[in-house]
Amino acid sequence: MNDTWVYVALAAAVLLVGGVVVARRSRGAAPIAVPTPVAPVAAEPVASEPATVAAPPSFRDRLSRARGVFATATTGVLRRSTIDQSTWDDLEEAMLRADLGVKVTAALLDPLRERVKRRDIADPAALIDALRHDMTSRLASAQRGLNFDASLGTPNIWLMVGVNGAGKTTSVAKIAAQQIALGRTVLMAAGDTFRAAAGEQLETWATRTGAAIVRGAEGADPSSVVFDGVQSAAARGIQLVLADTAGRLQTNTNLMDELRKVRRVAEKAAGVVTEVLLVIDATTGQNGLVQARQFADATQVTGVVLTKLDGSAKGGIVFAIETELGIPIKLVGLGETVADLAPFDPHEFVAALFDE
Repeated sequence: MNDTWVYVALAAAVLLVGGVVVARRSRGAAPIAVPTPVAPVAAEPVASEPATVAAPPSFRDRLSRARGVFATATTGVLRRSTIDQSTWDDLEEAMLRADLGVKVTAALLDPLRERVKRRDIADPAALIDALRHDMTSRLASAQRGLNFDASLGTPNIWLMVGVNGAGKTTSVAKIAAQQIALGRTVLMAAGDTFRAAAGEQLETWATRTGAAIVRGAEGADPSSVVFDGVQSAAARGIQLVLADTAGRLQTNTNLMDELRKVRRVAEKAAGVVTEVLLVIDATTGQNGLVQARQFADATQVTGVVLTKLDGSAKGGIVFAIETELGIPIKLVGLGETVADLAPFDPHEFVAALFDE
């Protein structure tokens, strides 16, 4: 009898539990999830950018077009047994095609002509060696390091200036990545408020690199954005402000007047302008020299970033800018990645032109 009641009680308990489960399901209650171990998912790389900045590319590998102009001329000269008028014609044509400009070409070739007349240079091979040496010497004395003063106690401000399309905003982003890789803290000030995509572009790069960013509304006063960026950096103890600036305006204000204002306002904030980098597209050739004059007068340019050098046969603009304006080329664009914005090395550059 007792055994019978035990079995009845067990059966009732099973029915009761089953009824509760059915009732829960009928009311739409979610079943209790049983956690299962999940393998960690690796973070997806952003646009295949490396975690650290790679070594800069070889000038020789990236200057194929400019190298072709010079290599053709020098090969023709070296095939001759003597130095004659055709020798000078070939060299002059190559230098003008490479966009050294008339003044620089004459300044390089005229002294060599005199040395040939004096018999200091007697054969084509010696002439090419002398030309290569003189070209390197013209570029070797400039101070090319980026100006960063760690002793300031306030943010260093690097203003980026240049016309739209030269690669200014992209250069800001690449320099930010490089400086962060060096261990510096960086804030980007998106001061090119008249180009709709500029702010979004920098915000994407800020996410990639871990830089801070300050943006303004589209069409906002660029000076106020830069000022706010510097103040924000100072308050947060950030070492370097990279300020993008307008490359064109949609108002009646002159661009150069606007850039003068940006510099004045930036220096009223809690930071110091230690670098003004002019971004020039190498493919524009002698037009780049005109731009350099205009921006240098307005903003006290301290260095040039020469972009798209890998896609241009006009690398000779380097000599024109440095010889005629005395502004050092500090960085050159040799491709699309962060590492392809490389410090300018005059020895490698000239050697690459002569196909060495």
